[in-house]
Amino acid sequence: MTTFVVATDSVHTSAALCDYLFDRVAEDDTVHAINSIHDEDADPEAIRDGKDALNAVASRLAAVTTVETKQFSRGNVPAEDILSFSEEVDADEVVLGVRKPTETSKVAIGSVSEQVLLHSDRPMAVVPRELET
Repeated sequence: MTTFVVATDSVHTSAALCDYLFDRVAEDDTVHAINSIHDEDADPEAIRDGKDALNAVASRLAAVTTVETKQFSRGNVPAEDILSFSEEVDADEVVLGVRKPTETSKVAIGSVSEQVLLHSDRPMAVVPRELET
């Protein structure tokens, strides 16, 4: 039994993460899909977008494994929520999405992914996704 923590911020990220996980998860695994909103007083659109991202994971993977979703809106930066939740559930693997760099970008991973990679002792999968248009 493997415990995955899947950190998502959009339905586009969720789609890429589910593509990665679909053939890797087993029936007795658990996927914890989480969304973290930095601002405690987030606008309703940000909350809705986060819930949509979580629902995308649940609807895509629920047929093959157990999926639990959680949205954090407590004022932490997302990396803090990802790191602490991964410890809380004793995650075997953390799965993050990153945007593919553009011709003008110099950084291939975002600040949240970078902070999680630097501060976690958990195995990680960093999954690239297309830029939103």
